[in-house]
Amino acid sequence: MPGTTQDARDTQGARDAIQGAAPQGVAEPSPQPPADTYAPTDRTVPTRSPGRASYDKESVHAILDEGYVCHLGFVRDGAPIVLPTLYGRVGERLYVHGSTGSRPLRMTGQADPGLPVCLTVTHVDALILARSAFHHSINYRSVVVHGIAHQVTDPDEKRMALDALVDHVVAGRSADSRPANTKELAATAVIRVDLDEVSAKVRTGGVNDEPEDLALPHWAGVVPLRKGYETPVDDAELTPGIQLPAYLTAG
Repeated sequence: MPGTTQDARDTQGARDAIQGAAPQGVAEPSPQPPADTYAPTDRTVPTRSPGRASYDKESVHAILDEGYVCHLGFVRDGAPIVLPTLYGRVGERLYVHGSTGSRPLRMTGQADPGLPVCLTVTHVDALILARSAFHHSINYRSVVVHGIAHQVTDPDEKRMALDALVDHVVAGRSADSRPANTKELAATAVIRVDLDEVSAKVRTGGVNDEPEDLALPHWAGVVPLRKGYETPVDDAELTPGIQLPAYLTAG
């Protein structure tokens, strides 16, 4: 009959279904991270200074896009190996450069469904000189990526990835250079790692000395570091009349 407790439950269940909530007695699904963040995992939540961690995609992308070299870690024959190499980002995917004879490239071709890797990028923005040796530090921005690396075999994706690698180093350079020929493509290998299990970690600010050390007779402060182009030097064989491209003089 109308007005019974069962009617009220049925009405509430329908209301919950319309509103996206689970009916009474049914467990709520795990909340999904917003589209602009990565979901934290056991491997991406730092044990030290977790408050410095960020999962914001825009922040992660900015750190990755500003770097030149990543460090790619993997396990070979039971031992850890870390290699520095060039990389480039296309959306939510990183492409890593190597030769067809390099160890991680050979292993991605053999492993099924791929090679577990850890990839890192770090910027050092300032040196923090404290009064005590213990509190010396740096201001930094870093990204750690965990994932499965796969070798890129599709020719079109490989060419696109190589263009992205060149443009990552100097924006616009791929359109201002000869593309790789068939022989060069055969000697070059590229692996891809999706940005799924990712975190950033950032330290900013100044000195964090102990109150009792503030009167010590030692200079303390922040030493900012800078990165940028020095004056480009023409190649000795450069054809006369070729001017320095605008992408090397802008800013």
